[in-house]
Amino acid sequence: MKTLNRPLWRLALCASALSLAACTATPSRDMAATPAAMQAAPALSTAAAPAAAPNASALPHVVVLATGGTIAGAGASAASSATYQAAKVPVEQLLTGLPELGKVARVSGEQVFQIASESFTNEQLLTLARRVQALVRQPDVQGIVITHGTDTMEETGFFLNLVVQTDKPVVLVGSMRPGTALSADGALNLLGAVSVAASKDAAGKGVLVSMHDEIHTARDVAKLANIKTSAFASPWGPLGMVVEGKAWWFRAPVKRHTSASEFSIDRIQTLPAVDIVYSYANVPATALDALGAAGAQAIIHAGTGNGSVADRIVPKLNQWRSKGVVVVRSSRIPGGFVLRNAEQPDDKYDWVVAHDLNPQKARLLTAVALTQTKDTRELQRIFWEY
Repeated sequence: MKTLNRPLWRLALCASALSLAACTATPSRDMAATPAAMQAAPALSTAAAPAAAPNASALPHVVVLATGGTIAGAGASAASSATYQAAKVPVEQLLTGLPELGKVARVSGEQVFQIASESFTNEQLLTLARRVQALVRQPDVQGIVITHGTDTMEETGFFLNLVVQTDKPVVLVGSMRPGTALSADGALNLLGAVSVAASKDAAGKGVLVSMHDEIHTARDVAKLANIKTSAFASPWGPLGMVVEGKAWWFRAPVKRHTSASEFSIDRIQTLPAVDIVYSYANVPATALDALGAAGAQAIIHAGTGNGSVADRIVPKLNQWRSKGVVVVRSSRIPGGFVLRNAEQPDDKYDWVVAHDLNPQKARLLTAVALTQTKDTRELQRIFWEY
């Protein structure tokens, strides 16, 4: 850090708009002190809104639910874009450090969790969904933004897309670089997400993910890179773009979601155990047997190609199916979809195919669906429709 002049250091952090302390306090020559100064906020703490525009009363009210992740992360130096501690910056600091939010919405915030997203559990998914459902029922709330770690953002978004009953915009957002890094992407991503959540045109489009100026449906989007700011993509393309705080739309989702979903967080107390078995050359049945013995109610087989299953694995899957374990045939390939009765006689084996859902999303849809039915014909219908 000794080679970086101090005015540029402050400019880099202020431009990220995610480190208020760095923008308001005298800069330190040692950036290593920054993470220690950022303490996690208590669960469900509330944050004040950024400075509002003069006609703030006419702006939509958007609630930001913070869960941690890189967007709340801090690195040891401005050059640390991939090495940092996630979930360090509390929601009030995220919001007050970005006064531009007050020009697009009346923003308030809550700290629901402060964790790295790879540590999300089923119980935390349920807690978050219940909070979102409660908020969208409030007439004074027009939209929700959820700050989230990128590792499992696609999973949380898809789960909410299935179980939250609303037409109001729900938008997930994160960042690939911590706010302390040069060219940090979190501030612009957050501004874009709030702009989307405040947009009337976003209503009825289901749960969305806004990253890198693109708007994706949470059903399709996936994280495909871990060191690029353009890390998220959908196999069928984004729904739209965010340009200078305005959302532009080009298509809409056709699969069932949110208010059109047959599922509701109000009727789900727990999620059944559903696990994933990953296939590869020379794969043994070790993981499959372990998960079946541990009580998995369904197993997602992440197969090669068109959901292919190794010859030695087919009898094992059928063995567990005969014991009542649901078998869902998915693919580890990020594009395309699994054709029923193509690589395997799914009708004969009484298996379900995941269609175009990746294994991690197939896990969530199976878990949600199993709260209502274990009939494989019904489960297959659900995969076609969602």
